[in-house]
This record gives sequence, structure tokens and C-alpha cells, in this order.
Amino acid sequence: MSIISSIGKWLFPPKCVFCRKVLPKDGICDKCKNLLPYRRPMKSKDSIMFVDGAYSCFHYEGNVRDAIIRYKFGGLNKYAADFAEFLKICVEENLEGEYDIISWVPLSKKRLRKRGYDQAKCLAEQLCIRLGKTPVGTLVKCRDAAPQSRQSNPSSRRANVLGAYEIDSADVSGKRIILLDDVLTTGSTASECARILKTAGAEKVYLITIAKTRSAKKN
Repeated sequence: MSIISSIGKWLFPPKCVFCRKVLPKDGICDKCKNLLPYRRPMKSKDSIMFVDGAYSCFHYEGNVRDAIIRYKFGGLNKYAADFAEFLKICVEENLEGEYDIISWVPLSKKRLRKRGYDQAKCLAEQLCIRLGKTPVGTLVKCRDAAPQSRQSNPSSRRANVLGAYEIDSADVSGKRIILLDDVLTTGSTASECARILKTAGAEKVYLITIAKTRSAKKN
């Protein structure tokens, strides 16, 4: 290890993705592995219009919520690798052999420039590394809609994303598609993305997220 690397590790030691406890290397501490607010079971399925199945690894609360906020807004895109370990389990438990394409819910160009990375695309890339797949961009966000978190109710969320996405150059006809995103709230964004994909000929559209809020409906 170089002197610069040693100093960097001393100044910025590896920490648990969730609780921020200092660790020997990047990753997740044993306590968090046991106590995180997992979906139990991970096969719990959420109902969203146009989506054939929505699955999440965790409930969006506590350390999971804090970690996702750091991931999205704190520049910690390296978290995608650790989140992808849980996403892999979720996919294997629920959709093994049931999909053709792994894609993601994209950011607008404006928000991508501001953030510097697309958090959902990073998740898709890291998940594909673990599954031996290649991520495929199926959608583009053609309108910079206001953040969904600013919308006060489900109807305003649906209106906010209507027409905000369109098909990328990928041929989705007859394909079974997994979309990756960070958090499932009302499902309005996923529903609009699935509607666009199915209009273009996709056979099935599934959603996989790191976490879901308690408000999302379960089958």
C-alpha cells in the first residue's frame, strides 16, 4: 500500500454502509446484517399498475433510509456494490429464469449533470456484474419532472411523471424486463415506465428496489 493510500485510509477509514461503524474494509457490519429492516420474506410482492411484480429488499426506514440518502445525494455511489449483493438475492428468489433484460429507471439529463451519476443505473451495472449479465438502457427521461418526493399525494405523483419517459434505442419487443430503482413509494414512476415499455411491445416488466416505504400496497 502506498503512503498516499495509507494516509487516505487513516483519514477516511472504511465504514459500514448502513450504520457508519468503522470497519477493516468497505462493506456491512455483522450487526447490520442481522438487524436491518428486511422484507420478510423477500418474496413479498407489491401491486403496481402495468408492473407484473415489484420486489424490495428492505423497508425504507432507519439506517437503510439514511444509507440510501447518502447514496443518492452524498456522492457515495460506491454503495451500489453493497446494495447489489442484496438485490442479487432478491432477483434470484423471485425472478430466476423469468427475465431477459436488466434495465433501470433513468434520471433526466439535468439531474444527471447535477448529481454526477445515475444511482439506478449504478445499481443495474453492479447487479449485472454479479449475475453475469449486461445492463440495457431501455428508457430515457425526456422531461425533467419535479422530484416525486415533493408531490403530496398519489394522484399528483402520477400526473408529475406522465409523459416523462420514452423508449431508448433498445428493442424491447417480446422481452421480459427487470427495472432497477432505489426506493418504491407509491409506484407512480414504475407504473409510467412499465406503461411505456409495454406500449413498445415488452411482454413483462418487473421492478426491483433496495427498499419500499410502508405505504406501498402488498398483494
